[in-house]
Amino acid sequence: MRRTRRHRVERLSVDGTSRPRSDVLAGEEPMELRVDGTAWTVTMRTPGDDFDLALGFLVSEGVVWDAEQVSGVAYGPGVDSDGTRSYNIVDVHLSPGVAPPGTSHERHVYTSSACGICGTSSMDAVTRASRFPVADDVRVPLAELLAMTDRLRTGQRLFAETGGVHAAGLFAVADDGRAELLCLREDVGRHNAVDKVVGWALRERGLPLRRCVLQVSGRASFELVQKAHMAGIAVLSAVSAPSAMSVELAAGVGMTLVGFSRGDSANVYVGRERIVS
Repeated sequence: MRRTRRHRVERLSVDGTSRPRSDVLAGEEPMELRVDGTAWTVTMRTPGDDFDLALGFLVSEGVVWDAEQVSGVAYGPGVDSDGTRSYNIVDVHLSPGVAPPGTSHERHVYTSSACGICGTSSMDAVTRASRFPVADDVRVPLAELLAMTDRLRTGQRLFAETGGVHAAGLFAVADDGRAELLCLREDVGRHNAVDKVVGWALRERGLPLRRCVLQVSGRASFELVQKAHMAGIAVLSAVSAPSAMSVELAAGVGMTLVGFSRGDSANVYVGRERIVS
């Protein structure tokens, strides 16, 4: 299980020159998620923080929302072609009395690193109701919001090595408006990075994330808004653009959605009242 791998490449230039070099690539391997020993889905991810990924995925699916609902997480059996342990199976054990995932939420195909809702077996299962109401009292100074992009980029060590991963950062906003970075996770899948952050928060007994901003390195897709909503996050900020469906969902659940947050400006699509100029 490796987060990065080296590969020989030949770098070509328009002047006709070429030179061999070694390039660092982000790791991408399948991870099978089991619940109480039963296989549920397979997702492509960058190895690392696998338990957080598994727990965050279950929060996003509405299976769990409290740390007490999980009795344990462990790697399952499995070996690579060379006979070493693969660490590509994660088994989450639910506490007694906690209902396992329903058949309507069963994932019939694998989830790729580009899609966090692929394989959902019904359209009704795509949009889920959160256990946590969206907080109305969160106020984020614009200067603090804009600074999150640089602070996220500074902490992206895997991106600095490979240039090929997304990141999600969770910032807690204090009463005086100052933001503290609580958790940063990276992955080839933007939805995986968010699940890893949410899974960390579940383990730390931090849900709901009422006074937090989720800053992501790419665009704000529908699935990221949905995952933030399931964790009780009121503000989602992205470096790039949101989709039309993500704006509609954010408006419908009362979240603040920010796009193109970089430099000295940002676009607030919904929830303007939470951003203090």
